[in-house]
Amino acid sequence: MKKALRPRGVRPPTAVSIAASDSGGGAGIQADLLTFAAHGVYGATVLTAGTAQNTRGVRAVEPFSTRFLKAQLDAVYEDLRPGATKVGMLVDRARILVVARGLRRHRAANVVLDPVMVAKSGARLLSASALDPLRRELLPLCDLVTPNLPEAAALAGVPVRTLADARLAAGILADLGARAVLVKGGHRRGKETRDVLFDGRFFSEVAAPRIATRATHGTGCTLSAAIAANLALGRSLEDAVVRAVAYLRAGLARGLFPGRGFGVPDHFPPQRM
Repeated sequence: MKKALRPRGVRPPTAVSIAASDSGGGAGIQADLLTFAAHGVYGATVLTAGTAQNTRGVRAVEPFSTRFLKAQLDAVYEDLRPGATKVGMLVDRARILVVARGLRRHRAANVVLDPVMVAKSGARLLSASALDPLRRELLPLCDLVTPNLPEAAALAGVPVRTLADARLAAGILADLGARAVLVKGGHRRGKETRDVLFDGRFFSEVAAPRIATRATHGTGCTLSAAIAANLALGRSLEDAVVRAVAYLRAGLARGLFPGRGFGVPDHFPPQRM
């Protein structure tokens, strides 16, 4: 008798978040997994560190060993073959090098880097000595890097205040190897936000009225994860960025305040009963 075949089922679109855990649930891998799920994308994780934090601030950071970090990378990529990779908080030079080698070794697709440097509360999340290896080792592996204005200034080595500054910084980061750059404009004052996208050839802008809210914890994580999710779904870079911005804006408009500090974007619309 022939053995009954087990149904293989449907392989879902998959993305992986390489980032730190946020014990308060608003940023890091927690925000990334919520974002992936909201897009119908299966989410895997590679943890770089654990943080003790809540909506008011970061109390402690505990990096995982580089050996364990490598083991996680190999376990995920050898089996799940993610269609997109979101990279967030990397802590220091040693972990940047492990992640960069892992991305090369597994030929990671659709790599989106959110160069997390400082928490919303002001706590430093990336050591100063890590900037150079971030530029040299990681940027050339990225299909998109999504710095805010201070992060773009630190990476590019130029002041970034105006739209012209943002275009200059985007060009510098592309020269360093990033295939595309999205300089986020949320830190710039004004009645609207303007994000500058450079795809390696052309500049474009994503502009929208500013949403007045304190539900801003985890916005960078959410945006980069939403872009990665859309890339995992097979969408073009520009379409992924536009859809991700719209997703984040909807979450900000519905902002949640689970604690006594900053709120967070609401990842899911209210369910109709």
